[in-house]
Amino acid sequence: MPGTFSPAFFLSRRAMRELSIFVDESGSDGLSDRYYLLTIVMHDQSDSIADSIEAYESALRAKGLPDIPFHASPLMNGKDLYSGFDLRTRKMMLGSFRVFFRHMPVRYHTFAYATRQFASLDKLAGAMRRDIVNFLFDNLAELQAYDAVKVYYDNGQHSVAESLHRAIEYALSKNAVVYRSTQPSEYRLSQAADYICTTELTAIKYADHTATATDEKFFGKWSDFKKGILKETRKKLV
Repeated sequence: MPGTFSPAFFLSRRAMRELSIFVDESGSDGLSDRYYLLTIVMHDQSDSIADSIEAYESALRAKGLPDIPFHASPLMNGKDLYSGFDLRTRKMMLGSFRVFFRHMPVRYHTFAYATRQFASLDKLAGAMRRDIVNFLFDNLAELQAYDAVKVYYDNGQHSVAESLHRAIEYALSKNAVVYRSTQPSEYRLSQAADYICTTELTAIKYADHTATATDEKFFGKWSDFKKGILKETRKKLV
C-alpha cells in the first residue's frame, strides 16, 4: 500500500547502540610489581558525558587549576607534567577529577592479581584472558544487545593487549568489535580507567598494610578512604 513502511525500514532507522570499553592497567609486564591490575570501563555512547566534561573543565578554570590529562601516579608523585606543582595544588586536582568521575555514567570491573602467584608472564596472561572471558560471558546478553563494541587501549602492555584481543574475539562476534588505540590525553574515559586502577590498587595496599606515606597524604587513613573515595567508586562496579 502506498505510504506504508515495512518492518525492515523501521529496523534500519533504529539508532545503532554502541558500547565503548576503555582499558587501563597497573603493573609491569616484567612482574616486578607486587600486584597487576586490569580495569575495564564501560560506557553506553548514547549516554553523553559532554555536560560532565564541561562542568569538570569549568571547575578547573574556576579554581585556577591547569587542565592536565589525568594520570594518577605522576600526579601523586609530582612527576612529568605535574612537576612544579605543590602538594596542595595536586590534591585539588585529584579532588576535581574525583567529583568529575562521581557524575560519569560509566560502569567498571577490575581484575587484580598478586604477581607472586604466577611463575611467568604467560601464566598471568592466561589467567587474565580466562577472567576476561568469564566476565564477558556473565554479561553476554547485555553486550550482544549492542551493535558495536569499541575497545580503546593504548597497547602499553603487550600481555594486556594480547589477552584483550583473544578474550573479546572468543566471547563476542568479531564484526562487533572495533579495536582503537588511544592515549589518556585524548579521552576522559581513558583517564577514568586510570583513576579506578589507582583507587582499587590503593584499596589492596591499605588492606595489606603496605600503603605508602604518599597514599596517606592524598587519601587519608584507611577508614577515611574506605568510606569516601572507595565507596563512591564502587557504586559503579559491575
